[in-house]
Amino acid sequence: MSLQDQTVTATDAQTASAHGVVLTDVAASKVKSLLAQEGRDDLRLRVGVQPGGCSGLIYQLYFDERTLDGDAVRDFDGVEVVVDRMSVPYLDGATIDFSDTIEKQGFTIDNPNAGSSCACGDSFS
Repeated sequence: MSLQDQTVTATDAQTASAHGVVLTDVAASKVKSLLAQEGRDDLRLRVGVQPGGCSGLIYQLYFDERTLDGDAVRDFDGVEVVVDRMSVPYLDGATIDFSDTIEKQGFTIDNPNAGSSCACGDSFS
């Protein structure tokens, strides 16, 4: 295999491992700010779902230094967003945003795949 073939294969692998989660510019700026406060540039934002909550599935959103086998990764202006293989179909088309208002503060996930959610907004089905 030539070097050119290896480059194409690596590019194809990166394309194949992308996910459909979108991180807004506001959320990306907040992530960068939080990482700067921690003095870390080796962390990425991991988003996923797991069984739990009152509606069946609960979101996970945290910083992670690992990349696991099967993870899908996208870069948003220097912020890597990682989704595990099992969560990709549940989060396809979801948008992560950040709000800092009197009514709402923190990261939010707008997920078109959520058929219903509980009153607290932390879980969905």
